[in-house]
Amino acid sequence: MEVLTSGAKTVPRTTTRRSGNPARVPRHGGVRRAAWVGAFLAPAVALVAALLVVPFAVTSYRSLFDDNGITARFVGLANYRALLTDPDFGRSLLNTVMWVVGTLVLPVLLGLVLAVLTHSVRWGVVARTAVVIPYALSGSATALLWTYLLKSDGAVNQTLHAIGLGAWQHDWLLHWPLNTIVMIVATTWQSTGAALLLFLIGLQTIPTETIEAAKIDGAQGLQLFLKVIVPQLRPMTVVVVGMSIVNSLKTFDIVWLLTQGGPGTASETLALTMYRQTFTLNRYGYGAAVSVVLTAVVVAASWLYLRRQVQPQRGGVA
Repeated sequence: MEVLTSGAKTVPRTTTRRSGNPARVPRHGGVRRAAWVGAFLAPAVALVAALLVVPFAVTSYRSLFDDNGITARFVGLANYRALLTDPDFGRSLLNTVMWVVGTLVLPVLLGLVLAVLTHSVRWGVVARTAVVIPYALSGSATALLWTYLLKSDGAVNQTLHAIGLGAWQHDWLLHWPLNTIVMIVATTWQSTGAALLLFLIGLQTIPTETIEAAKIDGAQGLQLFLKVIVPQLRPMTVVVVGMSIVNSLKTFDIVWLLTQGGPGTASETLALTMYRQTFTLNRYGYGAAVSVVLTAVVVAASWLYLRRQVQPQRGGVA
């Protein structure tokens, strides 16, 4: 303490010395926070481990055996080598790629276009309802409806014959790749409603000032759509495309109900091949190997897509 003298008065002044080191947060505070975060995350991590990680580990282990459900013999990577030379697996992989491309081009594109066209018009509610209703149907109901339409004596061929286009009649579900294409169309009819709803949510987040400013600057029609609306919908597009990729790689129900992978195994997808090898042919080790490959493809495709979409955003922020 220093004493300052000013005339007859003596004024005390306390001097405070500043430490060169800033105040540190007590270490026990950080530990406590980490413990709370771990406590909240533990149930979710345990659930993911129980339902995803552990089954995948068991399936991977089982893929190393020649297992018919009664006896099991360790064969190492023989099941994976057999996949590389199996023509059925090659056709199944090709069909899966066709499903990925088809469900990206058709439902996503149609959902985006219909959302933009019906977003701000009076009759938009009616149009959106007509597109969304099929999405409420189950896969079984959708397959039953399209079986009635596409079978050899079904509604499509009868209509073509009635209007004089009998030459266009086909056995739609009995020949590859036509059967895969029409099944992709059937899936598009059902799943476009989901993409439409998500893109409508995205359109509601675009500020009206942005659209009005673009129109004042002369942007109209296709230019307004490509230069203004599509970039603003980027976050929702990432979600829709990601969901479409994963769902197309796991396609099973509609293929099984419409063609059961036929004729023969011509229209099988990877999910259907896994089912047939495991539960029809009782080749549990081989089916497990197909399952591991399918899981790896789904994870790799999702990771590559999301990584590519997230990286430009990080670069822009930096």
